[in-house]
Amino acid sequence: MKYILLLFSLLLTGCGFGPDTPKDRYSLEECKEEMLDAEDYAEDGGIDRILVVKKDRKMYLYKDGKVQSVIPVSLGKNPVGHKQQKGDNRTPEGEFFIHRKLCSPKYYRSLCISYPRPQDKAKAQARGVNPGGDITIHAQPKWNADGKGDGYTLSRNWTQGCVAVTNSVMKELWYAVREGVPITIR
Repeated sequence: MKYILLLFSLLLTGCGFGPDTPKDRYSLEECKEEMLDAEDYAEDGGIDRILVVKKDRKMYLYKDGKVQSVIPVSLGKNPVGHKQQKGDNRTPEGEFFIHRKLCSPKYYRSLCISYPRPQDKAKAQARGVNPGGDITIHAQPKWNADGKGDGYTLSRNWTQGCVAVTNSVMKELWYAVREGVPITIR
């Protein structure tokens, strides 16, 4: 009986997760393989500018000066004003660019934003604080991998300063946005 229980518990713990993928993390294999094979961009995608309007909690995707999509977003828990320092939970404001793509074990996939800029670092240094960093456009945490909680996550600001979208939107952004695309957050 003891062996049957052990076998049963091994079967249960193995469902859906590899030995290296904790239940609160995404598997990175598919994402990393796409990036290694340079399959992370669709030529016909071509978003060439991103605008995030914080007060509206919307992201506007542009191609050739025309809005292609308007996407609801979640922001930092303290969204009003420009990011001042690490831990303030504010989403930065200003002109940035997408400086890399990141396969994220916590948030599916992410587009990294070029914050902090030199002026952000200088202002933080003058105040004796850390400007923070690792600001991204990211998808949902693992508990919402299936999208059933999108209504909940999009109805509030919950990030530490990032811009969050649904996993389905991130999958589209992943193939439509190249590194270097400008992003304005206001």
